[in-house]
This record gives sequence, structure tokens and C-alpha cells, in this order.
Amino acid sequence: MLHELRTYTFYPGKLPAYLKVAAEIGRPVRGNDYGVNHGYWTTEFGPLNQVWHLWSYESFEERARLRAALSKNERWTKEYVPAIRPLIERQDIRLLKPLKPLGAPVKEGGIYELRIYRQNTGKTGPMGEGYAKIMPVREKYSRNIGLWTGEAPQPNELLHMWNYESFEARKEQRAALFRDPEWLDFLKPMDGWNAEMTSLLMLPTSYSPMK
Repeated sequence: MLHELRTYTFYPGKLPAYLKVAAEIGRPVRGNDYGVNHGYWTTEFGPLNQVWHLWSYESFEERARLRAALSKNERWTKEYVPAIRPLIERQDIRLLKPLKPLGAPVKEGGIYELRIYRQNTGKTGPMGEGYAKIMPVREKYSRNIGLWTGEAPQPNELLHMWNYESFEARKEQRAALFRDPEWLDFLKPMDGWNAEMTSLLMLPTSYSPMK
């Protein structure tokens, strides 16, 4: 299984126009015929004017085949792409290896947090394995949506996404997590493994499968 996390950064003021085109043209045209979409989010805290969307494919070869087929879809190439191209400042793609099946949100209407840890060389594999094992302890406090290691372009990344009912719930649950002895013991040997840590708080779009 291959997951693809796509980030579109828009010129200031252009995000609402993109969301309208995506809802009315992009998602209906593409559906899940060219890769399965699991979620679409806009950033609320962190870099602004961004949309993040998560896709899955059986393999890299399937991704290449389906994207080639998408490029032949006339509604996609003649309606959707020309409409969004002037709005986008930058596109970034991450190809990811999932370490566990995707989770489901607690309920509709919550927030999502994506945490990206760029790690020192050689640490991503061991931390990913450790994180997968400690997940039952971690999920006592918040719902995990996904756990991945990077394949490309950055192989030294660990990514994890969480769902909370609200900003206040996130604050309370993370405070409780850092009082848990098992969690604190898990973190001790990993001190110094992360070179850079990023957190984004995101809201699902109206057309996101995960609400």
C-alpha cells in the first residue's frame, strides 16, 4: 500500500475559489476512480492558504497507471486544471509508507492535527516501529488517523495524524498524555532523535470523506 499526501499552497485570497472548483468539478470528476481519497483539509494553524489531501494506491505502479489515465480525462484537463492552475503558488507531494491502517475520526465536526518529525538519519525506522507498538497507550488520549514513514522526497520523516473533538479537547488530552508513565518511558530513549518537529491544525473541507 502506498499513501500520497499532497499539499497545495495558494496565493493569498485564492483558497475559497479553489475550494469551490474542487467541490463542484474536481471531486465529482475524479471520485475514487484514480486513487482513493481519504481526506481533504485546510490549515487553521501553521502555514496558511493550504489544502492537504490524502490518497491511497495499491502500489507505485498503480499510482502511475491511474494518474496517466486521469491525464486523459477531458473534464479534468479542460475544466478542472485550467481553473485551479492560476490559483496555486506551489505544490508538494509526499509518498508515504503506512505503518498501520487508517483510523476514523471521533465524530464529525472535529479538528485534525498533522505532526511531521524530520529525524536524524537512521532513526525513522526504529521510531516508527516503536510508535506503532505504543499506539494502544497513545490512543487512550486521542484518536489516531494515520502513522507513516516517508518514502519520498524525504525518507527521514515520521508523520502522524490525530483527531480531536475540539481545540480544548486537544489541550486537555495532550496534558493527560504527558502525565502517563508508559508514554514518558517510551519517549526517554528517543531524546535527540528529531531534527525538526512541525505541527499543523487542520479542518476538513465540505467534501472531505473524513469530516
